Amino acid sequence: MTESITIQLDPPGFSEWADVLDLLHAAFAYMNDRIDPPSSLYRLDVDSLEAKGTDEHLVIARRERRIVGCAFGRPLADALYVGKVAVDAHCRGLGVASRMIATLESKARELNKAALELETRIELIENHDCFARLGFVKTAENAHAGYSRSTSITMQKKLP
Repeated sequence: MTESITIQLDPPGFSEWADVLDLLHAAFAYMNDRIDPPSSLYRLDVDSLEAKGTDEHLVIARRERRIVGCAFGRPLADALYVGKVAVDAHCRGLGVASRMIATLESKARELNKAALELETRIELIENHDCFARLGFVKTAENAHAGYSRSTSITMQKKLP
């Protein structure tokens, strides 16, 4: 039930960075053998994740006291960039991602941004589908440095 899951934006005094990192590692593990190049997640440690949380807006989802979801929002010129979206496997299908994205939409409107924007790897079709269900549309294909093929897509959700 989503009633038992709370969503918080920029929780004051947040210090549970190791738990967020553990959640991200668990949630992203399925893609390790599927994407090339490897995820930038593995360049993050607790300190760099905390720095990211200082520079960006953090959304945390909790079931009771346990962190079961996270997402980051970084302001761009006209959009709020959504990154490192993760939901605990036991909480998928409960609307956690939808509620976290809605929280970032509200923040984007508050910041007078026209859209939410994100990137997802080209190989992760299920992520494309998930974000499409949340209102995102593909706007571009991109290649990481050193690659001649597309390695990711950009998706945007225009905000009314």
